[in-house]
Amino acid sequence: MNNGKKKFLYLVLTFLTVATGYAFIRLAYNVSDSFPFTQEIVLIFLGTIATIFITALLLNKQTSVELEKEQNIRYFELKTQTYQQLLDLLEEMSLVKGFSENEIIRLQFITHKLAVIASAEVLREYQSMLHTIKQLSVDNSFVGDMPLLHSSLARLTLEIRKDILGKNSLQNKGFTQERINEIIIQNSEEELTN
Repeated sequence: MNNGKKKFLYLVLTFLTVATGYAFIRLAYNVSDSFPFTQEIVLIFLGTIATIFITALLLNKQTSVELEKEQNIRYFELKTQTYQQLLDLLEEMSLVKGFSENEIIRLQFITHKLAVIASAEVLREYQSMLHTIKQLSVDNSFVGDMPLLHSSLARLTLEIRKDILGKNSLQNKGFTQERINEIIIQNSEEELTN
């Protein structure tokens, strides 16, 4: 049953419950008018039913919110884990004098994982980085090509950062997005080796 039909069914059931409850209250209240304390007992009974009904509705809503929250947490963990795998693999490939076909195959599998979880901007920048890797890895090595690789990787990490942080402005306290981009690119261009 889709969500719209389910909400409509709940609306109809709520309306029927309220209408039936009102009719029952009128009848029970008028019938119990002649007996002492009967009206109070009827009101306590009806108050209990209303409390149970409202509690059930609130628990149902709370459960759905908790399930959605748990799903979002798992998706976020999968996303960060996949991004970390990609960065670790690129680090491994950069550290060896010559990488093998196994690293290329692992990179291809990470490509498929990214297709499932990454934002469109990350995928676009990742495609650009793959093009750079293809040009640089003709000799199965990144030796001498590190500035180009780091420049491409810096642009990719910018998009990964945006994808993970989203619209969270607290992470950028005191910095504009442009300044953060400049810092990351400057860090990648900094020559640390002789």
